[in-house]
Amino acid sequence: MNATPSLAARTGNFFHRYANPGRFLRLGARLQPWLTWPAILLSVAGIAWGLFLSPADWQQGDSVRIMYVHVPAAWLASSGYMGLAICSLLSLVWRHPLADLAAVEIGPVGASVTAICLATGSLWGKPMWGTWWVWDARLTSVLVLFFLYLGHIALIRAFDEPQRGYRAAAILGLAGAVDLPIIKFSVQWWNTLHQPDSITLTAAPTMSTAMLWPLLVCTIGFTLGFAAILVARLRAAVMESRVRTALAMRRGRADSHDAQDSGQDLSGAVA
Repeated sequence: MNATPSLAARTGNFFHRYANPGRFLRLGARLQPWLTWPAILLSVAGIAWGLFLSPADWQQGDSVRIMYVHVPAAWLASSGYMGLAICSLLSLVWRHPLADLAAVEIGPVGASVTAICLATGSLWGKPMWGTWWVWDARLTSVLVLFFLYLGHIALIRAFDEPQRGYRAAAILGLAGAVDLPIIKFSVQWWNTLHQPDSITLTAAPTMSTAMLWPLLVCTIGFTLGFAAILVARLRAAVMESRVRTALAMRRGRADSHDAQDSGQDLSGAVA
């Protein structure tokens, strides 16, 4: 009598369909141009639209144009870490062979966009708040996210045995995901200087459509760019891993042949 596979087993089988390095390389090669060129076109169009064609805000003036970079960077900082946490789950629960490599490559890209988010937020805060930085709940939680990225980057490379680094970094990746809802709801939970979210799933946007459309174009372009960079890095990591495996196997065969030759020479000398 055949037992029905559990949900965890079916989920693991679904993810492992794309675990084969050769299959991923073929899929990544097909996806790469469809991610890269739209990302470039949409990002350039969105930034040009936002900087030169969209209106200035009646309160913030031209300083509002920083949001066309800041908001997409903030979105990618959180969504990138969510992707890292998902890779950590796949690694710990299902031992997905590409999840660890994906986590390695997400870390630097996610840390970079988080740094851009913090930098552009500071540039906006100086004319609006009169200071470069305040220990606001939203700003502080994003800073914690930046340190989580840096900690993951350091931890995953801190062990001589890669698998130990993968396991330790995966635990950190899952534990650090608790910061994501804090970032999201910080402006509702605490009285903060940071303005509430202008775009939500439960209400109409609170900004003019003349600003909303270029912001959406920038967000889509930046998201595709993030994905294009990640796919390119992961393809390179997979190919590097395959080259290392091939070289290790070649060295192993060479050492085996040397040991056999030494054994034959020794037996001949004894005879």
